[in-house]
Amino acid sequence: MPYLLFRGLLHTATACILLLLTACAEAPAQSLASAPTTAPAAPAASPAVTAVVAVASPLLSFEEWRGLLRSDAIAAGIDAELFDRAFAGISLDPKVIAADSSQPEFTRPIWDYIDGALSVTRVAQGRLLKAQHRPTLKAIRSTYAVDHEVLIAIWGLESNFGSNIGEHNVIRSLATLAYDGRRQAFWRSQLLAALQILQAGDNSVQGLIGSWAGAMGQTQFMPTTFNQHAVDFDGDGRRDLWHSAPDALASAAHYLQASGWENGQPWGFEVSLPQGFDYALADPEVRRSLAQWRALGVNSLETVDAHEQSQATLFLPAGHRGPAFLLLNNFRSILKYNNSTAYALAIGLLSDALDGNAGVQAAWPRDDRQLGRSERIELQELLASKGYQPGPADGIIGANTRKAVRAFQQSLGLPADGYPSHELLQQLR
Repeated sequence: MPYLLFRGLLHTATACILLLLTACAEAPAQSLASAPTTAPAAPAASPAVTAVVAVASPLLSFEEWRGLLRSDAIAAGIDAELFDRAFAGISLDPKVIAADSSQPEFTRPIWDYIDGALSVTRVAQGRLLKAQHRPTLKAIRSTYAVDHEVLIAIWGLESNFGSNIGEHNVIRSLATLAYDGRRQAFWRSQLLAALQILQAGDNSVQGLIGSWAGAMGQTQFMPTTFNQHAVDFDGDGRRDLWHSAPDALASAAHYLQASGWENGQPWGFEVSLPQGFDYALADPEVRRSLAQWRALGVNSLETVDAHEQSQATLFLPAGHRGPAFLLLNNFRSILKYNNSTAYALAIGLLSDALDGNAGVQAAWPRDDRQLGRSERIELQELLASKGYQPGPADGIIGANTRKAVRAFQQSLGLPADGYPSHELLQQLR
């Protein structure tokens, strides 16, 4: 689901801290439950939407905090009567705080995640809906130059084709997070953006529902993303991502277009690697043209219609014992929608399946024992103690941790695939 980050200018006030925030797009968080953990998103450009925002002191009651918010919202152009209606009966939601602070010990292996994303039922339903919405999809492609299949895949993973759009009151969720969450300035900015959606008449106070984190509609847009990228494609005068499939699909296309989507080009494809291959090349910082990868013996398992000079990175989602993929520009566009490599891979493979292509051909190492969060933290601490600089010991296996793992693997003469296996942790111990 697409998110927006905010940067601001800090100054002092008597009862609170005021931030002048300018919105900028960030890759979204994953939608499917228990997706493999990835590193935080990098920010991208967004329109200048400026608001004066107050960050509440812990000494303020919720009612006092809401009063400060009301003043800021009115100053930003929100109608006072609308604000009062939106906040009528609103209280803090403890379930939202619990969801925001939860860090599960175990996450699903990527092969389980992919299996769930590409279930037989989802693929069959996606193909049916692709046929049913073909005229709309053609019109969207004509307007935004985004392929049909990727839109259907996003629709399927984000909300199960509109059947699961969430049931939380978005104002209550965002107010809870803005008052008592971990990133109060971010959530307050989302809350003001949600009020702008109501002000614009795109939905009613009662109809503004979504996930616990405020993601809305059939394509799970955050409020700031909604204000930037949502479109009224069915022409009824409202950007209705909750009830209008044309609006939801076109809005996702608008987002991908802004993220650099290349119509008609693949997101990537599965490849075979030659014997004795240098697995250290499976690094997101190592980019080669398809012709250069082919010269290294990296070959597609199927015929691929892609430009020979297209730049690609090699991806080993389960290490050297699992499948290998070359990832192109469109994969990076999907990452801007949701900065999880597992999510982006699932979208790519699901879009292929909707087009009738075969699934992953190489076997996943399903016998691998996955590291729990505490074990991932231990792995990072042990790598750091040996001078490998994996970054903060937070249990998130991002680019720095994988680079550190590669260096340690190379020191042992192991395949340097950057994969944090249980065996590797034992060797570190």
